Amino acid sequence: MELPRINLKSPVFIAVAILAALLGVYYVFTQIWTAKLWFDSVSYTQVFSTMLVAQIVLFLAFSALAAVIVALNIWVAGRALPETSVAGRSQILDGYRDLFEQHKVLATAIPSIVLGVFFGLTAPANTLTFLAWLNRQPFGDADPYFGLDSAFYVFEYPIWRIMLDFTMSAVAISAIAAVVVYAATGNLLIASANKRPSLAIACRSHLCVLAGLVLVIFGIQNLLDRYGFLVSEGSLFTTGVNFTDWNASVGAKLILAIIAFICAALFFANIFLKRWMLPLTSTVLLVVAALILQIAYPALIQAFEVKPNEPDKERPFIEKQIESTRRAYGISGVKITEYAAVTQVSPGQLKDDAEALPGIRLIDPAVVSPTFEQLQQVRGYYSFPTSLDVDRYVIDGKETDAVVAARELRQAGIPDQNWNNIHTVYTHGYGMVAAYGNRRQSAGSPEWIEKDLPSVGVLGEYEGRIYFGEQSNDFAIVGREEGQAPIELDTPGGGEGGGERTNVYQGKGGVPIGDYFTRLLYATYFSDINILLSDRVNSASQLLYDRTPAERVSKVAPWLTLDKNIYPAVVDGRLVWIVDGYTRSDTFPNSQSVSLRDATADSGSSSTGLQLNSQLNYIRNSVKAVVDATDGTVALYAWDASDPIMSAFSAAFPGVLKSKDEISPDMLAHLRYPEDLFKVQREVLGRYHMTDPSVWYQQSDLWQVPADPVAAAKGQEPPYYLSIKWPGDDKPIFSQTAVFVPKLRNNLASYLSVVAEATSPDYGKLRVLRMSDTQQIDGPGQTFNAMTTDQTVAEVLRPYLNQGSAAASYGNLLTLPMGSGLLYVLPVYTQREMSNASYPALTYVVVRFGEHVGIGKTLQEALDKVFAGDAGAETGETPIDPSEPSVDPTQPPGTTPSTGPSPSASVSPGQVPSSPTGNASADVLLQQAQDAFVAADEALRKGDLAEYQKQVEAARVAVDSAMKKLGR
Repeated sequence: MELPRINLKSPVFIAVAILAALLGVYYVFTQIWTAKLWFDSVSYTQVFSTMLVAQIVLFLAFSALAAVIVALNIWVAGRALPETSVAGRSQILDGYRDLFEQHKVLATAIPSIVLGVFFGLTAPANTLTFLAWLNRQPFGDADPYFGLDSAFYVFEYPIWRIMLDFTMSAVAISAIAAVVVYAATGNLLIASANKRPSLAIACRSHLCVLAGLVLVIFGIQNLLDRYGFLVSEGSLFTTGVNFTDWNASVGAKLILAIIAFICAALFFANIFLKRWMLPLTSTVLLVVAALILQIAYPALIQAFEVKPNEPDKERPFIEKQIESTRRAYGISGVKITEYAAVTQVSPGQLKDDAEALPGIRLIDPAVVSPTFEQLQQVRGYYSFPTSLDVDRYVIDGKETDAVVAARELRQAGIPDQNWNNIHTVYTHGYGMVAAYGNRRQSAGSPEWIEKDLPSVGVLGEYEGRIYFGEQSNDFAIVGREEGQAPIELDTPGGGEGGGERTNVYQGKGGVPIGDYFTRLLYATYFSDINILLSDRVNSASQLLYDRTPAERVSKVAPWLTLDKNIYPAVVDGRLVWIVDGYTRSDTFPNSQSVSLRDATADSGSSSTGLQLNSQLNYIRNSVKAVVDATDGTVALYAWDASDPIMSAFSAAFPGVLKSKDEISPDMLAHLRYPEDLFKVQREVLGRYHMTDPSVWYQQSDLWQVPADPVAAAKGQEPPYYLSIKWPGDDKPIFSQTAVFVPKLRNNLASYLSVVAEATSPDYGKLRVLRMSDTQQIDGPGQTFNAMTTDQTVAEVLRPYLNQGSAAASYGNLLTLPMGSGLLYVLPVYTQREMSNASYPALTYVVVRFGEHVGIGKTLQEALDKVFAGDAGAETGETPIDPSEPSVDPTQPPGTTPSTGPSPSASVSPGQVPSSPTGNASADVLLQQAQDAFVAADEALRKGDLAEYQKQVEAARVAVDSAMKKLGR
């Protein structure tokens, strides 16, 4: 069946083609112009223009260069046409010949331009690599083998690779194109049944030149490969040079390059010699030489010279690789101290650590999110993250660790999911919620630093509207013309008559869409016609999109890799998001490579998210970024001015980075050592704490991060932010801590800490306490097992673990160097099951020092039990009401005899005994409790959290009193 022919001159075809072209141009214009408008809105237009110009230049340069190479070869191949067609050839080849005879320019230009465009489309992906190269900065060091500055490997080596790969591909494609042209024009005869293939003189000369060029490029690649051993995978190191590389492979690459150049010269000479035997034979010898020099020879050296004496042969190479790796990851200055942890206890043992005890964080940010939801959510369209953050605030003149979270808008909780509600009414969250890290209320709930809506607490007045947050995943249209009523829901209470309060966005982080053309562009961009049709879009409207802090920082600083743990803070009267940005490389010379995703995954964070599964062997926390939660403005601060990669991009994007000196004191007080960097350093230190090459080779002191004892199935134990007092220091300081166990063992090997307090002159100082080899110290898993199976602890927790009405869960197991030993602290939370109103309440604290375990309702009580009745220092906790029932493990939860779970676990709003008690006084008290629960529910509906908690507490007291009246 013959396919229908398309009339290219048909008016319909021409109209359709023009329309398609116009739509394509319009689509591209929409993408570019909306991006420009977004960058204008955040005042980073220079980033947009620099990237766009660089991408266009690279596209045009690579396209033009590839097109010229292909065109030149096609032109050369088609310039000498035989006088007659070759008999027996196909009609297709004859058609090509006719095309070259009649339209040689067109026949050359079309394939050249098409192939050039394909090459050009690959170039913009390397924009940042080229910008870094053009603005490269020296590292001021020298690699241990070739003596080159590390800048050659980080900035120049990738460019050489890109250009050589491009040139090789372009020449190879050109050779194929030339062969096609020669075949089409009859200068390359196609094999047939009665005639052998033959090459014309012009074809032979041309192909010899192309073959020679391929061999020259191959030779240059081999010369570059000599340096590549410092940044490529080897047998001994993930990245780095070993004995065989340096003594066999590096020299082999040089020899192979020389052979390739000789073979290229023979191909060039064959233009005049006209004998194929010599160049083809040399090419075969090149292949054989490559097999011998790159595979056989290094294998022989490795097997017969290195393996029998590997520790001695590799020793100098191991030493150099250790040094380079420690420098690349910023762990050269780590201080390791031998620590003979005592296990005996005595009264007053923690006297010297009195300042540190109040800094022990009992509120686990990974556990109490449901508590924040129940007590501070206010409405279903607000939400908190599943894992909260840890920060510091100065309260009553003292720096206090706090568990913090922003009350963000949760789009899934919007009552009516229509377009106007999603995009114009429910536009923002509101307020910061913060709790003391070391305190709880008598019912087990957190003691608040900042709470309720509108916010009340000790943080003072601040702008708390959250138009830009981690859960702001959809666009919002804000702004009203003068005289128009506000329509954005601000808070569910606080308005006229106690109703909802509305707001009009006053920030500057949106794109103005008051004109019809801009609305048309964004209707196209979002594929949403309502942007054009809605009457709520007016001349004063602004469009807020790409609203998450990660998106905004990634767009204005595309060269940064961002930390997954982005956290909120109230700074200088505004709610902001703090984002740590990293510069990194996978071509730092002779440094061990690690997977960023694998190194940062643990039980506290998944392996998915912002991090790609990319390898790196150099990393620096070079930039601190701050995103305003209300107006979306982004500020980038050059945190590590010594980093050459950051300096290169600072030169590429002048004016984008602010000086570190511009950080306000209030902002500086909330900056901290980033979590992902610490995790990467922790991963590397597992082996590279060993600086003796012999020990490193034998792996006799290999450390690993233990599994999280509380959630072993979820991965390894995460690091923890808390204030600790390091042995020998005068006072505690905000730090990030982690522990190691020996490889394939469970006892404790070492304790790692970094000073996380940005205001400290010791910020970033890594310190390790190495456990003594003379006695075994239990690791986290062993300690957790000893604490939870302790007879006293088991008896106290048995009602929660074996009954169905309430359950116990464990918080983070904290390890602290105290009392000349190691103190383990494990908070225990209880929660009533089968109740939508229940939440985890901190009920007990378990403490272990040496082999001694204690449990109490407060940390102070648990410590005193461990240290013979007197820990020697005060924790600063709020005392528990003595009238609160103590715990009797013989009674099931919910009965509240002389014991039972905490009020939040045994009593939930709306749940009181309903049957007559036979005691008039008890009945009255129970009715009072019921009335209080009703009042609590009403307060919750109105958004009055203070009244809600007050009524719940009143109900608890009434129930407790009723139980006492009943003698239970």
